[in-house]
Amino acid sequence: MPRPKVHDAALRLRLLECAGATLSTRGIAALSLRTLAADVGTSTTAVYALFGGKPGLLAALHAEAFARLGARLDAVPVGADPVEDLVALGLAYRDAALADPHFYDVMFGGALPADERWWAVAAPILRPVVGVVQRATSCGALRQGVDAATVSLALWATVHGLVSLHLRGLHPADAPAPAA
Repeated sequence: MPRPKVHDAALRLRLLECAGATLSTRGIAALSLRTLAADVGTSTTAVYALFGGKPGLLAALHAEAFARLGARLDAVPVGADPVEDLVALGLAYRDAALADPHFYDVMFGGALPADERWWAVAAPILRPVVGVVQRATSCGALRQGVDAATVSLALWATVHGLVSLHLRGLHPADAPAPAA
């Protein structure tokens, strides 16, 4: 008979939250499995059982961060005007970053190497943008014949850059405040 499951999804989520906060506030060098386990009130055995070790924890944290961002973007309602929908997606992206800055930093702060695995996890956040860009070209709100993936990547890069500047306090003091 298999042993009963000792470590559950709630513990996994608490470990991810605490690890994300540690990465954000003190950096990757401060992420110790022993300290993380103590902070969450569990053992290092739980961390190893749930993630296989520090590399697995970092990979799970990375995937969780992108899943949360993807869910926020997927939740943006589809309206009649695709241009307004693009703005809504940009605002949802910004709001997600401001609501969970430690997870945002995990996605883009360099804690994990940027390789093909990074893009495999990151690419789905462009899916809603590509869909709206395709709608916008179909109805003439954007020039017909543009590559939706290229336009989506450019829009994402712009919003990402603005959000990253905002999170690091690098936007000009006289810059207009983002609309809420």
